[in-house]
Parts: sequence; C-alpha cells; structure tokens
Amino acid sequence: MRLTPMRFKDFTWPHNPEVYTVEHRRRIAVHQVPFGRCVMQELGGSYRVLKGEGTFVGADAYTQFRRLAGVFQEDGAGLLVHPVWPAERAYFASLEMVEEPLPDFVRYRFEFWEDWSGYNDGWAEIPAENGDGSGGTAAGAGQTERAHTVRKGDTLWGIAKQYGVELAELLRANPGIKNPNLIYPGEAVRIP
Repeated sequence: MRLTPMRFKDFTWPHNPEVYTVEHRRRIAVHQVPFGRCVMQELGGSYRVLKGEGTFVGADAYTQFRRLAGVFQEDGAGLLVHPVWPAERAYFASLEMVEEPLPDFVRYRFEFWEDWSGYNDGWAEIPAENGDGSGGTAAGAGQTERAHTVRKGDTLWGIAKQYGVELAELLRANPGIKNPNLIYPGEAVRIP
C-alpha cells in the first residue's frame, strides 16, 4: 500500500517520516491544598500532539531540511496532511536536527499541535456556474449548487468537514475524482 505524502503548508515530504507518535493531551491544573493534598481541575478541551522522526538522504538532504526549517519559521497554523491520520489544522511546534553532521544525511524530529478552532479562515463557498454566467443548477429556479475551488493544501476530508458533509457523500457528488488523495488547486469540488 502506498501512503499519501505528508504535507504541511507548502512543504511536501520527499518521503514520509519513519516514526510517528500521537499523544492525546488534556489540560489540567493542579492546586496545592493544606496538609499535602492537591486538587485537580480540568481546564477545557483536549488536543493531539503528533511527533515524528525522519531522515533526508542524498545530495539535497540539507537543502530539504532548510526548506522544512523555513516552513517552521512561518507564523500561524496550517493544514497538516498526514499519511494515516485525518488532515487537521495544526501548529508546527518544534523541529530538531538529531544527527551528527554528514554530507548527505540529516536525521530530524518534529512536533505538531492540532488546532481545534476549526477552519475559520481561508475557506469560501462559491456558487457553481451553469455556463451562462449565472450561478445555480438547471434543476430548478432558486436552487443553487455549492462548489468549493480547491486551494493548495486542501484535502477532500477537510472540504467535507468544512461543509458538514460525509466524505462518502462528497465522493458520490464528484464521480470525476478517481483518486480521493489527488485533488489539484483550481479544481472545482461539488458540495452535496
């Protein structure tokens, strides 16, 4: 089975990292009380931390690591497309080189923290065109068809989540998409 390449923002891993660890964390505060006891208080939602370790190998190993480090330096969350887990909005929390310097080999570790605030920016719903310049479908007056124009980093799973539809429904509405792991910027995806 061939897995989808891991992606974050505009960086696509040339080959997937070898090790993944997924931690589920809960926010809890511990308060000291008299006589050596403590009280725990839950502070709200939980989140996942995706950690991993991989290598870049070949003449461009350090160039690949510098590109990844450049993405790490960028501010803000981005869409993390993982080969096994569902795509999520995440923050690139840490990046570390863990190997002695070799001319064509870089071992690294990374950590992403999922952002559960949702896809509140960068998404837009647009009406589909009938070919006559008007939005809507030929099905009936007043009825409009929704469509999403694919942007760099989008996944079908993320689009389905954004519009509140099941992935299976989205695939049925788009029979022209033969491989759900391959959608391209500029492509229109019908929303059922």
